[in-house]
Amino acid sequence: MNVYKFGGASVKDAEGVKNLFKIINTQRENLIIVVSAMGKMTDALEILCNSYYGKTGETAQAFQNIKDFHEQIIRDLFGAADQDIRSRIEALYEELETILNSEPSLCYDYEYDRIICFGELLSTTIVSTYLEKQGRKVKFIDIRKCLITDQNYRNACVNPDLSAQLCRKTFTFQDTFMYITQGFIAGTTTNQTTTLGREGSDYTAAILANMLNAEDVTIWKDVPGIMNADPKLYENTEIISKLSYKEAIELSNCGAKVIHPKTIKPLQNKGIPLYVRSFLYPESHGSVIRELDEKLKLPPIYIDKGDQLLLTLSPRDFSFIAEEKLSRIFATLAKYRLRLNLMQNSAITFSFCIDNNEAIFENFINELHDEYEVLYNKNVRLLTIRHYNEEVIERLTHDKHILVEQRSRLTARFVVSDN
Repeated sequence: MNVYKFGGASVKDAEGVKNLFKIINTQRENLIIVVSAMGKMTDALEILCNSYYGKTGETAQAFQNIKDFHEQIIRDLFGAADQDIRSRIEALYEELETILNSEPSLCYDYEYDRIICFGELLSTTIVSTYLEKQGRKVKFIDIRKCLITDQNYRNACVNPDLSAQLCRKTFTFQDTFMYITQGFIAGTTTNQTTTLGREGSDYTAAILANMLNAEDVTIWKDVPGIMNADPKLYENTEIISKLSYKEAIELSNCGAKVIHPKTIKPLQNKGIPLYVRSFLYPESHGSVIRELDEKLKLPPIYIDKGDQLLLTLSPRDFSFIAEEKLSRIFATLAKYRLRLNLMQNSAITFSFCIDNNEAIFENFINELHDEYEVLYNKNVRLLTIRHYNEEVIERLTHDKHILVEQRSRLTARFVVSDN
């Protein structure tokens, strides 16, 4: 059995969905297809969620933008008169509209998860219906019924035993050899929707592969494999044909977009290889992540994370930044579901870099203000160079204003703003 994961870029339009069909149509083994929200739909749903929760008055337009995007894809795939797909999609729109017409709760994370999930539900409904009409016998699975988590909304933890039991009952391959389901989202024992963290569809694919003992996992992307840098940002990039699990974990933890940070562990635990291949050139071999005996000589690898927020905290009483204070800072970060991308401390300051989230920014800062003087820089970038050398550092940072610098034996990291 194999697991294929298709990200948002691979199904961003009708041509992408048709290309997905061509790829899976050659598959003759048992297959689970994990699909993300289409294009940048998760971003669009975040805008909708923030408008709804913040009562900005822009909810109706944000919702209409989401419907317009999907309607264009539906027309291109099915034509204007196909009532089957329209009835399925309208049911999802009505469910989302019911939420938007209700009063939001006091928990942003809960509202986020029950709104954001519609990206994956819409995409898998459209893709599965298209595959059916092309003659493929594919079974649609609502992953929220079998991938069970706690109630840690926006970054939920999977219950491995219960989820494994339910997934084995669901993905039996007795009446079909092909399933389609959602990445990123999951559910609780009380039927509440949760999410596994942004870009969590990779993690979904890895969990399913682990629980169902898959032969391998393939992530289909718009790049020819694992690159040493984002080709949209840097010139003369090169493919890294193979990586060890350990190296892949280091890269993903530093923010590499190619793999979600949680993805590797479920695969490494059972020795399941992970392939990264291009949906534009499916005949190419791409890259593989697996257990490797040899030590690879890797080129410098660049990871560029934009839209970062750099904060520096100083205790108002000039006390030391010691374990007790750090514990309270980490507790506040956990409360707002914020992940540290970089941290650095001195005797009386603690600096850290996180993804910027305007929806919770003000409340988060106000909570820190009770005990600390807070300085912050918005719209900075976190630049990581793995396997660095001085020439590469100079080339990538010479025209940047460096706010924070860190180096270890293999990794150099810089929080920068453009001059």
